[in-house]
Amino acid sequence: MINKRLLIKNLLAHNDENSFYDKKQKISLDSKEGKAKFLKHICALSNSNPENNSYLVIGIEDQLNKIEGVDFFDDSKIQNLINSYLENPPKIQYENIPFPSLPRHKVVGLVTINPINKVTCLKRAIWKYSKGLVFYRRGSNSMSTHGNFELKSTNKDIVESIEKNASNNIQLTLDGVFDFFERHKPEYHPTYKVFNEQFVLCWAGKKKKVGSKEFYSRVDIELINEQVKLFYSALDEVKIELNSHSFRITEYVFLRINDEFDYYPLEKTVINFKENGKHDIVTELLFDPPQFNKFDLHHLFNSCNAILKKLKKGLDLNETELIDLQELPTNYLICVLNDIPNAYLKLKESKKYLRSLENKSAYIKYKEAVRVLRKVNYS
Repeated sequence: MINKRLLIKNLLAHNDENSFYDKKQKISLDSKEGKAKFLKHICALSNSNPENNSYLVIGIEDQLNKIEGVDFFDDSKIQNLINSYLENPPKIQYENIPFPSLPRHKVVGLVTINPINKVTCLKRAIWKYSKGLVFYRRGSNSMSTHGNFELKSTNKDIVESIEKNASNNIQLTLDGVFDFFERHKPEYHPTYKVFNEQFVLCWAGKKKKVGSKEFYSRVDIELINEQVKLFYSALDEVKIELNSHSFRITEYVFLRINDEFDYYPLEKTVINFKENGKHDIVTELLFDPPQFNKFDLHHLFNSCNAILKKLKKGLDLNETELIDLQELPTNYLICVLNDIPNAYLKLKESKKYLRSLENKSAYIKYKEAVRVLRKVNYS
């Protein structure tokens, strides 16, 4: 198994990007421009590495090569984006890699592009990139052509050496378990389990009783052998179940208007550990958006807009509005799910004002609301 944290360190040791890896401070997949640039990076790295893996490392400050981290990203549909826009699309894997120097909610994103030994190009135009465009790497630069492109394998030996030097061992595994327990306070109940005598999984979360149901909140799950954060949730209620060969996580979203509320299942993730030393992760979207009374929804929407208007003008909020501010992103989420016009635009508009608040609770809920919408494909 490859220890992904060590792999990233080995890649960063090659200070400048080159034709087998690239580094970015962040990526954005919520705009045409952001998607287009991401597709360009994937296409260029794939064409420049027809016989070996190539990598995109996200959360790295470029000039100083400093690890700054990004938010946990768990969009299982990212491969669909690749398949929709690229001819001969490579298989990619996006993984969240924790580093001890980063805050608990930050990770380094690692995109692995598997080799296909075929020329990859755009099969649809996107942003300013036209159909048929072929991207490739020349040193640390991404180039493009509309003509014929010849695949050349030049990185196979060096990439194999980097991956071999990132192999996991017992010391790295034990250090990873101890590090996980040290980073989580006792009230988070840090726990580990060994699956199939090969895989060491650690998880932590605050236990929460709701009637006869037991949930966990602020859940953190890591596959220690590979130093990959498999799951992170700042707010969602999560149910955890396991047996000798699998680990199942079911996320719930708490939505409420007045006295009408419930915990709604959002997504189920099952991690299956196999006897051949491999594992797979299967996700299933469970969410059925609740439909609330339209009169109550419009009242809720107008109240949110009034608070947002005050934030934009820099006006002080009264005590009631300060309480409602904490639920503003979730209330906008409810409105979006119930097809209230302009609710999504208002949610996005609130981002910079919530981010600038000293109390970050509302901004954390904003990120969770956007995460839910991304999962159900509203954005």
